[in-house]
Amino acid sequence: MEYRAVIFDLDGTLADTLEDIGDTMNRILASCGYPAHSYHAYRFMVGGGLRNLVTQSLPEQARTEQIIEECHARMRADYEQCYIKKTRLYDGIAETLNALSLWNVKLAVLSNKANAITQKICSALLQDRPFKIILGADERFPLKPDPQSTLFIAGRLGLSSAEVCYLGDSNVDMQTARAAGCYAVGAGWGFRPKEELLQSGAQLVIDYPTELLSLF
Repeated sequence: MEYRAVIFDLDGTLADTLEDIGDTMNRILASCGYPAHSYHAYRFMVGGGLRNLVTQSLPEQARTEQIIEECHARMRADYEQCYIKKTRLYDGIAETLNALSLWNVKLAVLSNKANAITQKICSALLQDRPFKIILGADERFPLKPDPQSTLFIAGRLGLSSAEVCYLGDSNVDMQTARAAGCYAVGAGWGFRPKEELLQSGAQLVIDYPTELLSLF
């Protein structure tokens, strides 16, 4: 198959956002008198959207609808002020995007992160990159791993899903890619272990971003 586009996950794939997310969530937890978590623990909470992250980070006895909603609102407000303090592109991402652009490969971003903050991060880190579509959590579509948002992007790019590579770092991403009919590529440098990616349907796992270029 000749692939003509790449859909990138954001957190753990294009950018290392873990410390800013963890620092923000830990501030919220501390202000409520709840225990904080390590960055390593947050690796396994990121990927399902901020509300899911908040729910998992709270002690089980505190996971009431009211507390979740209050902490989610505070998390979003705080994170939108602190999203770029430590966040950076992974090594090799810039080179990979440059090469794909020169080869006229269409580029898109799809994240379960709220769309407003997804747009802010991409604007800060990827402002010179010709992404055709950047899409975060949007009320029009269910969150990943539901394939609707992926299929929407492929359609907007004028392609079938079989012509699209999907690069992500979690089980959610691999399940999304397979459900949509894209070629599922695991980002081995991301937040989750390589074994999780393979068990979740990755057709290829790469250890460094520029390895993606071999598919083109």
